[in-house]
Formats: sequence, structure tokens, C-alpha cells
Amino acid sequence: MAEVKKVATRAGFGSALVELGAVRDDFVVLDADLAAATQTGKFKSAYPDRFYDCGIAEQNMIGVAAGIAATGKKVICSSFAMFAAGRAFEQVRNSLGYPHLHVVIGATHAGISVGEDGATHQCCEDIALMRTIPGMTIINPADETEAKLAVKAALDADGPVYMRFGRLAVPVIFGEDYHFTIGKGVQLKDGGDVTVIATGLMVNEALEAYELLQAEGISARIINMHTIKPLDQEIVLKAAKETGAIVTAEEHSVVGGLGSAVSEAVCEQFPVPVVKLGVYDVFGHSGPAPKLLDEFGLRAVHIAEKAKQAIALKK
Repeated sequence: MAEVKKVATRAGFGSALVELGAVRDDFVVLDADLAAATQTGKFKSAYPDRFYDCGIAEQNMIGVAAGIAATGKKVICSSFAMFAAGRAFEQVRNSLGYPHLHVVIGATHAGISVGEDGATHQCCEDIALMRTIPGMTIINPADETEAKLAVKAALDADGPVYMRFGRLAVPVIFGEDYHFTIGKGVQLKDGGDVTVIATGLMVNEALEAYELLQAEGISARIINMHTIKPLDQEIVLKAAKETGAIVTAEEHSVVGGLGSAVSEAVCEQFPVPVVKLGVYDVFGHSGPAPKLLDEFGLRAVHIAEKAKQAIALKK
């Protein structure tokens, strides 16, 4: 059996910057002294006169990005999710969100899978924070392919865009023919008993859960929700009506993330059971990323368990 290729989505982010830089010169890249880790260093090496290191000062970096964007130039700025969404929240809200400036935030090292960096860096609140900002687009790619396509789409989007990337190398799911559109979820497997809506690295886990459920005679629909805001309500409501139960899976707090967004849509328009799988209102801790994903219940087997719970709740 061929070995599955694994690449971190942050690596896809860095590669996309270089590829886009070769064919267009209408954007600049900013970083907060983390270029090697965020992978923007690849762009710095290729196009040093279009790269600006703002130092360990994310709040100032967002202000600089806002100033450049106000002149009509496209800007991509990057730091760890904890700092880009957390430390600089006020600046993102007031300097980017309020004037609706087109700045792409490439937030890396999100979620529990940051691993040994521990709770202070394992940002499981960023999606919730960014969802509250009017006009903010939030994208959470599942693999390297999707990450690269998402960067290009984000660069041509309108208003502020928050992109979430991981540190851990994850399986490459999609091929070169994969189509990406902001705001459109992608159905990967069809089924009639329950729907699993996953985002980020949990998409691969959802695909593995599909096999586990199929072995038990359970038919599951799998949806990749790469864009959390704007949420693809059409595909969510279709799933609610056709399967009658939903599980959401995310490497993020169950408070305010994908699960909350799906629950809001379903509750208002077609109420069905929604069982949320994610980080359950606790902080993480230091440890190897794979073991932390096991410990925090972010694996295929846990998705399968939640799917059976959701089915049991159907009227």
C-alpha cells in the first residue's frame, strides 16, 4: 500500500505565496518575526523587496497592513493564530474589520496540534473571535492542496480574510483537479443516516470515520466545510433535511466555532440534533501532537461515536 503523503497546511500557505509572487506583483507580505515557522520565509527569500518583518509586534503589524491596504495594495500578514487573532484582536476589529479593508491574515500554528508549545500557543478560540467581526471571511483548509487554492482565492476576495493553518503534517486528500470556492462546502461522501461536517485536519478524520461507520452498516454523509464564515447554509440545511442528524468536527473549542455556526443555521431553519466534537471548554497542554489529538478526542473513532449518538437523538 502506497504511503500517504503528509504536508502541513502552513507549508501549503508558504508555497502558495511563492507561486503567486511569480505571476503577480500586486501584493506584499508582512510577518511578525516568525517567518521560518509561518513559512512566509519562502516568499522573503524569493521576493525580499516585497516582504516586511514587523518584529514581535502583531498589533503594529495589523496597523501597518491596514495602512498599506488603504492605499489599494493587497496585503498578506502572518503570525501564530494565538497572536494574530488573540493579541491583535482590537486592531483586527477596528483597523481591518470596521473599514472593511482587504487584508489576508495567514494565522498558523492553530489548535491542539501545535503540540509541545503548550496551552499558551494552542489557540482554540480564534475562529470564535473572528466570527464576531462583521464582514470577516474565515477559511480553514483541510490539506496542502486546499491551502494553496485558498490563499489565491483569499487574495482575490473582498474585505478582511482570516486563514487558519496548522503546524502538524496531515494527509493530502485532494488532487490537482480539486475545485475551491470561498463559502461553498464540499460533499465528499454521500449517506442517509447522519451527516458529519468537518473542517481543517478533522476532514481526514471524518473520512476515516466514514469507513468505520460503513463497517457497522451506518451510512454517513461527509462534508468538508473549509469556509466557516460565510457558512454554506444551503449544504447544511440540505444535509439536515436528508439525514436528520449532524455531527460537527473541529480542532477548535466547541464554543463559538464550526459547531456553533452550524447549530445556529439549523436551529433557525430546520431543527435536527447537532452533536459537536471539538475541544470541550478546556485548555490544552504540552505533548506530541498525535497523542494530544488522541487525548482530546479528535480522532475518527470519536467522530464515529458522536455519529451514533446523533442518530440515537433522531425523532
